[in-house]
Amino acid sequence: MLIAGVLLIGGTVWLVKYVGKQEGDLPGQLYPEISKEHIAIGAEHPPYNSNPPTSGHHYGQAAEWGVYKEQMPDEQLIHNLEHGGVWISYKPGISDEIVKNLEGMFDKYGRKKIIVTPRPENDTDIALAVWTRLEKFNVSEYSDERVENFIRRLKNKTGPEPFAP
Repeated sequence: MLIAGVLLIGGTVWLVKYVGKQEGDLPGQLYPEISKEHIAIGAEHPPYNSNPPTSGHHYGQAAEWGVYKEQMPDEQLIHNLEHGGVWISYKPGISDEIVKNLEGMFDKYGRKKIIVTPRPENDTDIALAVWTRLEKFNVSEYSDERVENFIRRLKNKTGPEPFAP
């Protein structure tokens, strides 16, 4: 009984340290979840706590995974984040080469759980978002490796409904 207790306590301490280390090593900034509530299209809702949003009131229908040339409603794309997706958004006007690289991530990572869109409201050139986590930077800080690290580490790992399509 004593050995089982020691193993249980030791295992718990190790797990807490391991999980804490992993959380601290994840890319981007963590934002508190503010809501998982579905709303009607166009309905009023409380403000989001990040730009772009990483959780909050959102539409009941997710967008199709893919690359979009037009801006999509934040409220729709939050639903994709809820399903474990990565939303790559960029300010219109960045170089065509970087846009092409960002769009290429959709094909590179299996054409699932990734959406790429322009978003004029971004306060930086590029934003990488998953449920409750956001990494933002300007083109001067861009690298394919940075984007790929975010996708590999967080795709389908943070949303409360990761097994949804």
